[in-house]
Amino acid sequence: MTAIDIPVEGIPARTATFRTCRFTGLKVDIAAQRLIMVNAVAAVVFLAVGGVMGLLIALTRWPAVHLLPSEWFYLVLTGHGANVLLYWIIFFEVALLYFASAVLLNSRLATPRLAWAGFWLMLAGAVMTNVAVLQGDSSVMFTSYPPMLAAPHFYLGLILFAVGALIGVAVFFGTLVIAREERTYEGSIPLVTFGALTAAIIAVFTLASGAIILIPTFLWSVGLIPGVDPLMYKVIWWGMGHSSQQMNVSAHVAVWYAIAALTIGAKPLSEKVSRSAFLLYILFLQLASAHHILADPGMSATWKIVNTSYMMYLAVLGSLIHGLTVPGAIEAAQRRNGYTKGVFEWLRKAPWGNPAFSGMFMSLVMFGFIGGISGVVLGTEQLNLLMHNTLYVPGHFHGTVVTGTTLAFMAMTYYVLPLVFQRDIIWPRLAKWQPYLFGGGAAGLALFMMGAGTLGVPRRHWDITFADANLQFELPSGAFLMMGLNGVSALLATIGGGLFVVIAVATILWGKRLDKSNAPLAFPLHKRAEAVAQYGGHATVKLPGTVVLVSIFFVSFVLYYFVNWKYLSELWLFR
Repeated sequence: MTAIDIPVEGIPARTATFRTCRFTGLKVDIAAQRLIMVNAVAAVVFLAVGGVMGLLIALTRWPAVHLLPSEWFYLVLTGHGANVLLYWIIFFEVALLYFASAVLLNSRLATPRLAWAGFWLMLAGAVMTNVAVLQGDSSVMFTSYPPMLAAPHFYLGLILFAVGALIGVAVFFGTLVIAREERTYEGSIPLVTFGALTAAIIAVFTLASGAIILIPTFLWSVGLIPGVDPLMYKVIWWGMGHSSQQMNVSAHVAVWYAIAALTIGAKPLSEKVSRSAFLLYILFLQLASAHHILADPGMSATWKIVNTSYMMYLAVLGSLIHGLTVPGAIEAAQRRNGYTKGVFEWLRKAPWGNPAFSGMFMSLVMFGFIGGISGVVLGTEQLNLLMHNTLYVPGHFHGTVVTGTTLAFMAMTYYVLPLVFQRDIIWPRLAKWQPYLFGGGAAGLALFMMGAGTLGVPRRHWDITFADANLQFELPSGAFLMMGLNGVSALLATIGGGLFVVIAVATILWGKRLDKSNAPLAFPLHKRAEAVAQYGGHATVKLPGTVVLVSIFFVSFVLYYFVNWKYLSELWLFR
């Protein structure tokens, strides 16, 4: 290890202690390493808590099991949303921000003390909100719409968490400034860091939106103001609730590029094109929040059409670009590595036994085919009428946040553990199967919930049989089949998720120490893994496999889009 004390104009100097990673050659600031570790551990803990809650929800929605009474169902549903949609993901994203700035740029971390303050605020807020939920007086679900009222410390916990996360984002920005001033890298920042920067910029809007609307809601909960306008709350709250998923998209796309470089030495086909796609996210991706209020009064039809058509499609263009460039970079790298036979030898002989690669590639495919296509459908004002407030909406969420972001973050963990924690993956054979179990279960959750929603299953009702309703209503028999398959998928995803948590925790506690031996990695890096921290693209080559995959995606999208318009036309059939 080496200690370096470099004064920078306008930034207080501190003595930074570095180690050199023997696998990547990168300098790692020990302060950054510790903060990455604690944020990653907190993320996994909240994933475990939220995952157990998710299983309880699925078993309750499964009519043959119907596990929880209504009071417990809504309590667990509230906790599940907060723990997996906010705490697990944002803790992990803060760790990624520190990794993408301090580690990839060979820089010292800006103001570690402030970063620790942000972490403790996030942890205190997350614990406070969970306590409020478990006490039973805050079952307002993830959206917490007024006039439903939660305990004051429910809102206070969310506010503290948002402020702590904003501090983490500020430390990330400060680290970029230090890296530039101290010239710890050459040229432009790496593409992975650029993707993290995109996520951080969106995070400012996201977390600020949450704080802005939750502060008056907290004041209402303690009786200092008479109330909160429900429409105003909904519009501003979804600036956090949905834009947090846009922050996730930017982060997990950056992870795709990172893992592709680490496993097979892939470089983006065009840095400029990939960076332009990230810029489209900054400018337009938050507008997708509008699809949650398309069926609500108060917002003009012009506003709805502009936001969900002309503007949002520019954000969709960004994802389409990444959907081409990421598999294209992988194919180009594999062909450079010698896999040139036919259209798909590069794909068949990819390192599918490496859980980082398999998890990343499944995340890429499932996010595009499940989350991406369903998101465009939900974001179309006319088609939104078919799915609004049905189980299709959380099905879409699981297609983006679970099969997309969560699976990508799990995949990245298989490199965070050896490169940051300096522990080799324990039980590598189990680790190879983990992404397939979780990915398969998560894909089933998304698809079967979307299928149930298409058949009319409501989004928030705890009993699809409506056994206690004064007016009886029967759903199609297919809805019960979908909910049963959803329950089976939840069990599979829970096994995969539980296996991930066990492997991560066991690796941290008992994995082979890599800092005290010259042992190789269980899942070795590619010899050109340093590409993740380098600027510069690779000349475009012929990519027939990527062309075929992209063509299949577009055909699937057009067919599914057409089917939903056909469903919509049947609403106006009069006999």
